[in-house]
Amino acid sequence: MANFDPAFDKMIVDEGGYVLHTVKDDTGGMTYAGIARNPNPNWPGWNLIDHGAMDNPLLTGMVRNFYKVEFWDRIRGDEITQQVVAENIFNFGVNTGIKVAVKLAQLIVGATPDGSVGDKTLQKFNNVESEAFKKAYALAKITRYADICNKNRTQSKFLLGWINRTLQGLK
Repeated sequence: MANFDPAFDKMIVDEGGYVLHTVKDDTGGMTYAGIARNPNPNWPGWNLIDHGAMDNPLLTGMVRNFYKVEFWDRIRGDEITQQVVAENIFNFGVNTGIKVAVKLAQLIVGATPDGSVGDKTLQKFNNVESEAFKKAYALAKITRYADICNKNRTQSKFLLGWINRTLQGLK
């Protein structure tokens, strides 16, 4: 079965680590450790950050728990047998949202693209050849990123970073 810890460790590096920042034109708004404030205004870590307690050790646990519950558990990561498959879906889900990441993965494995990991999808994830999946998924992700930029030119400044993130995942 896939393991959350190495998947989290890779993803947090891709998200820039435990850093608070705001990037112009980023629709997520302010982010901390990749957690965007606009779509996640009720995340309890914001309370610590707003009170200047970014060195509070509880914050690290809150980040890890957020990603476990909101992303890993939603893709049923603990039930995916191949680490490579779980890590790729998880990491892309963090970047683009779970439904998009799962739909794209479902298209790769020949499952119904509904954005939800049910038993049939899980079985397909567990039976796919991991290296072939990783390569096909990378190409699909880059296509998705290009579509985003073609629809909204303000997002083009993120394209190189998205492509680099995808290529790093091929290693």
